[in-house]
Amino acid sequence: MYVRRDAEGRIDLVSRDASAECTEFVAADAPELLVFLGADEEEPVPAALQASDLELIRVLEDLVEVLTDKGVIRFTDLPDAAQKKLLGRKDLRASATRLNLVEDDEGLL
Repeated sequence: MYVRRDAEGRIDLVSRDASAECTEFVAADAPELLVFLGADEEEPVPAALQASDLELIRVLEDLVEVLTDKGVIRFTDLPDAAQKKLLGRKDLRASATRLNLVEDDEGLL
């Protein structure tokens, strides 16, 4: 994870990718990142898992796209709920990209 710090040195912004604002790399299980994410000090594992889950979601989306592009599976082979969720996320990413709110991760796999 990449972070930005405030004047006191506390994390005030987090991104999974380096950007002009978030340039400092911090491990997903770093105590100060877990505090920023709102994890209890007694329970650091769930916050680390949550950060990892966010990164893995995009990998899985890309994997489904690669498998369908190569004809290994058909999009319609997926359950209806999975199709709706994937299409919804694809639409959200496209909207965010048009608004220039996020950078698209081309070629993750």
